[in-house]
Amino acid sequence: MQVLQQRLIEAAGEHPTQEAGGTAELERAIVGDPGWRRFAVVTEQEFSPEGMRQIRSVCRLMSIANPMIKRGVNLRVGYVWGQGCQIVARADGKRKDRKNEQDVAAVIKAHIDDPANQRAWWGQQAREENERALATDGEVFAALFTSPKTGWVNVRTFPADEISEVICNPEDKSEPWFYRRVFEVVTHTDDGVRRPSTREILYPDVDYKPAGRKPPKYAGVDVQWDTPVVHVHVNRPKSWLRGIPDVYSVINWARAYKEFLEQWAALMRSLAKFAWRLTAEGRNREQAKAAIAAAGTSRNALGERNDVGGTAITPADANLEAIPKTGATIDADSGRPVAAMVAAGLDLPVTMLLGDPGTTGARATAETLDWPTELAMGARRNVWAAADQRILAYRIAEAVRASGGGLKGTIKRDPVTGREVVTLAGDTDTTVDIVWPELDDVDPKALIEAVAAANGTGTLPPEQVLRLLLQAFRILDVDSILDQMVDEEGNFKWPSSPMTAGMGPGQQAADLARTGADPATAGPGSMGPDGEPMPDPGTPADPNTAAIPTTEQGVSAEALARQADAEFGLFGSEPPVPDDGIPDTPAAALEDEPPTDDAGGAPPTRVLYDPARFKI
Repeated sequence: MQVLQQRLIEAAGEHPTQEAGGTAELERAIVGDPGWRRFAVVTEQEFSPEGMRQIRSVCRLMSIANPMIKRGVNLRVGYVWGQGCQIVARADGKRKDRKNEQDVAAVIKAHIDDPANQRAWWGQQAREENERALATDGEVFAALFTSPKTGWVNVRTFPADEISEVICNPEDKSEPWFYRRVFEVVTHTDDGVRRPSTREILYPDVDYKPAGRKPPKYAGVDVQWDTPVVHVHVNRPKSWLRGIPDVYSVINWARAYKEFLEQWAALMRSLAKFAWRLTAEGRNREQAKAAIAAAGTSRNALGERNDVGGTAITPADANLEAIPKTGATIDADSGRPVAAMVAAGLDLPVTMLLGDPGTTGARATAETLDWPTELAMGARRNVWAAADQRILAYRIAEAVRASGGGLKGTIKRDPVTGREVVTLAGDTDTTVDIVWPELDDVDPKALIEAVAAANGTGTLPPEQVLRLLLQAFRILDVDSILDQMVDEEGNFKWPSSPMTAGMGPGQQAADLARTGADPATAGPGSMGPDGEPMPDPGTPADPNTAAIPTTEQGVSAEALARQADAEFGLFGSEPPVPDDGIPDTPAAALEDEPPTDDAGGAPPTRVLYDPARFKI
């Protein structure tokens, strides 16, 4: 530590004996600077409600008018919500080990699929709008309008400008109690006249549930207890109560980049104005002007005069030249550092923000910068997942609290924390999983191979394997497909597709063996015209030949078992081979030998099962 301090002092140009004096000078330099003092005063208190309204207005305008900020916001929306997410309740009432389990999944699905809730919160368009609200407003207020009789919850959002104050616990600023909403209500008379009026209501926080009787008013303002609010905020400094827009920090830099491009375009326009220089004296100069005027001037599509590529007529002793540009860079890429500041403020790579890797970037540079972006977007996903979990937990609690809510259980207050604890009857799990797709581009083939390897362990139920496969293919409606594949008793219904049915008795025998049934009961399938009976292969053509043991369908049980074993390796890497006098030949021994038949005199051989040839 002493060595480090010595090096820091030497780097600052101070002698060790002057350490105390140097520190005092540094403190005086910072505290005595009026700029630092003004900055400290500003950050000691939160922005005023009117100041926040102005900031949000500017951010909304810039996200529409400025192409760079608009693209940055769109990129963030695409990262977070471009692939959507899946919300699944673990308890669906179909598990065999829990006969009294309630169907929480049905309650959650009905709430999410409601058209009004889709428009306000759960739909794809609502997701994108709310993410843009975080970019331009810094916060979203989700109001949960609740029916006390049925427990039904309608989700709506309040504009941030309507929330004038966040009222917290007087002794704990991190515990919000109420959100003061001041808004305008417009009604119309029969003759179409607008009648605006202002209302003021307090909405409780979704986690604020005081014990005892709930007062109808607080601080003289009506409290709407059946409409709690979930406050989603970002970029909020510690001890502040309101969120800060994502684009607030980049507005000045985006404006600077816009001005740079405008100045660069003006410079290029001025340099392109003259393409020729004509030197003439006296009357010759006037004649040259007349000749150029007679030649005419090109015009653009709007009929305006085109001043690009003109001719400058000067006397012999006059020079027309541009300011020397030696050592100066006047191309548009000179403003790239300014654009990088915008990208940094939005947690995006500058290569993606500009839509062009540039001469020094290329694809490799863009990909190296993408990992921090994925972490930042993953953090934003977690913000939304936490808000969704709070809303869904409230929906489950209200379904238990209401007499017609659809779920049975108890709601008790924890004696230690004072919070409500919901316990569902029938040992029903209240967990709701929110599954996000990978941010990076994962090859579906690799995911499917991983699922197949996990399935090979024999520890995953078939419905979970199907869910993972559907998610690997990025199929959104996974739950409805799973519902079709499980019967009323919770048993998985294996599909019987035309492709499976047409694979012959070997496939059928293998399927029977997997389920523990006798593979010998598999049928041969129809090999002839419909309705025509199949000949009985158990009847020998030669009376001197013994009949082969067959199943009721007329197929050799031994042949079916061997085929199933060879195709799927049900009993190990090599299936059992009957002792019928035919010598066994390893598969590798026949790689370079031409096939022979019995007619050529060569004895018949059997190739042993080679697992490498039967990979799926």
